[in-house]
Amino acid sequence: MLKTLSRAVLVFTVIVGSLTAAAAPADAHKHWVSAWSAAMHTPLPFPGLPPSPVFENQTVRMIVRPTIGGERVRIRLSNAFGTSPLKIGAAHIAIAAQDAKTVPGSDRTLTFGGGSSITIPPGAPVLSDAVDLHVSQSSEIAVSLFLPDKTPSSTVHFWGQHKSYISETGDQSGKAEMPNATANGSWYWLANVEVLAPDQAGAIVTFGDSITDGVGANQGDYTDWPDLLANRLTGENAAPALAVINEGIGGNRILRDGAGVSALARLDRDVLAQPGVVSMIVLEGINDIGWPHMKPKLPNGPIMKEGPFAGELVTAQELIVGLQQIIERAHEHGIRVFGATLTPYEGADYYSEDGEATRQAVNQWIRTSGAFDGVFDFDAAVRDPTHPGQFREGYHSGDHLHPSAIGYKAMANAIDLAMLRRMVTSSAKK
Repeated sequence: MLKTLSRAVLVFTVIVGSLTAAAAPADAHKHWVSAWSAAMHTPLPFPGLPPSPVFENQTVRMIVRPTIGGERVRIRLSNAFGTSPLKIGAAHIAIAAQDAKTVPGSDRTLTFGGGSSITIPPGAPVLSDAVDLHVSQSSEIAVSLFLPDKTPSSTVHFWGQHKSYISETGDQSGKAEMPNATANGSWYWLANVEVLAPDQAGAIVTFGDSITDGVGANQGDYTDWPDLLANRLTGENAAPALAVINEGIGGNRILRDGAGVSALARLDRDVLAQPGVVSMIVLEGINDIGWPHMKPKLPNGPIMKEGPFAGELVTAQELIVGLQQIIERAHEHGIRVFGATLTPYEGADYYSEDGEATRQAVNQWIRTSGAFDGVFDFDAAVRDPTHPGQFREGYHSGDHLHPSAIGYKAMANAIDLAMLRRMVTSSAKK
């Protein structure tokens, strides 16, 4: 009797186990990972820049390049800096073709809670529903938004790594072609493209200013150091898959607002709230050092004797405290933090000897303090060995501040992939 009962229990257990396995969703061992991202900010207040556009009954199509692939995708839109509700009349995602065109048959309608339109409150983000779409790593996709009402572009990313396209009139978000579109170099409201990826996959945030944003690289070439790092990781064909997402803002500072809110103010939104983040690389501080020494030239006039930021001098210790805050706050969320040394800038418009002494002191702390989980010496990768305060010949883009394609490649190559993977894998296991 006992044998019969035991045999019956065994059969029941096997059947239930089989049914449970069969009922388990196919994505049970997957999670959402940010495959592409851009740091949102208000339109930059710099003189000479074109005004940020106002949309009305128009479609904007943005071309982006996720750094890992997947079969299921969603987007995150942001009205972080809007002061009024943002109405999205329609949204689509497709595989990008040439210019404003998309690959026929690849278009997917994006919905929000099942609806084809959404109104986003001021200051808020919104996630789309997920759609099935084969997204290849490092291949371009197009995200199209239809703005039916008069809509100021209050939440933007000014320096896009690819051109965006603005339609004439009407909802053209689902069309494979957008005739007579106007091109510009910015992204609007699009904060993330996320893919459903295996549990072991993760994202590395590159956090910084224009040197991370890619100023000096040609748009569409993807020769900024974060994209080149993504290429290196992809070329390894190693597991786990690691996305590299760019959270640089041209002109950004650690301690003060100006070009976007400060790094300390945006850390939560741009790093800690990102899905799947396991690690970050911090390269920021050169604008904190340089901006107080900036002496802009007045329109049709002389160079100002004292710039508008002259009262915002920083010390090396203040920058170090700011970096320590970034490290501690990231560690609270299980995110490993790698420090990158500040690159040379002698010859740049806002260079000063006092500022150079501050840069050297901060770099010395980055290299030797042990505060970071690892250090990548970008300064050593691009500096002139005979004149270490400036870039090596050919390694800057002409302004002695922003790297050239060669300089960006040297920075990406200075990253120890074995250390990055080892530390990232350790973080992912927590």
